[in-house]
Amino acid sequence: MTFALDFALKTHPGLVRPLNEDAIGADPALGLFLLADGLGGYNAGETASTMAVSTLLTELTAAQRRARGDGIDFDPRRSLNDALVEMNQAIYRAALNSSAFEGMATTIVVAWLLDGRLWVAHAGDSRLYRLRRGELVQITRDHSFSQELLDAGMVTEEEMHLLPSKNLVTRALGASAEVEPEIHVHDVEEGDVLLLCSDGLTEMVGPYEMGRLLTGCLPDLTEAARRLVDMANEAGGRDNISVVLVRARAPGAAAPAS
Repeated sequence: MTFALDFALKTHPGLVRPLNEDAIGADPALGLFLLADGLGGYNAGETASTMAVSTLLTELTAAQRRARGDGIDFDPRRSLNDALVEMNQAIYRAALNSSAFEGMATTIVVAWLLDGRLWVAHAGDSRLYRLRRGELVQITRDHSFSQELLDAGMVTEEEMHLLPSKNLVTRALGASAEVEPEIHVHDVEEGDVLLLCSDGLTEMVGPYEMGRLLTGCLPDLTEAARRLVDMANEAGGRDNISVVLVRARAPGAAAPAS
């Protein structure tokens, strides 16, 4: 089944950072939603995240349209992998060639709803969650030093949040000459709500609180996005906060009243 999609996007600099180095974007007609969290300080992180979102939107939609025009089967996994690998090289080269952009990189998380399936690609610690029948589940796994320690059994989940290096990402676009995006495909059910977010949200608000708020705000995705950002700011707003919400509904069904 191909689902109709409702969506809302919201980004905020938070209460501490002078710049918003997050970037969000969408092509809802193609079911494509992206979120990036720039790294590198000053305006370099903002440049990397904006480059990633704008270029990936263009390249991924063009790849799908080319396949349709040529009458060939479209391979989302290959298209996602190729686009993210090429984007990594572009950001890496830009950082090498300009002292102003030295060290810049960005996380990325992509949600692509195609033919009733959800393709997810990511690098870094920006996340994708799915709310299904009232239960919020984290779909992505962080590419971070603290996550690796947790997976190795060297720290508990409680200790992981106290590590001084908890925000050190181990994979990001532009951080090195090569990157291996993590790509998976998932089923989609009517009523599923997807939450893409930067760590400015997840460092401030726990998954239980996020799930409870989403459930309580539905069907108003715009209000839910605003409330999630407000919750992060009320908890301290120590980083940029970005949220993308997407809801799948049966084709032909009326959008729920807000």
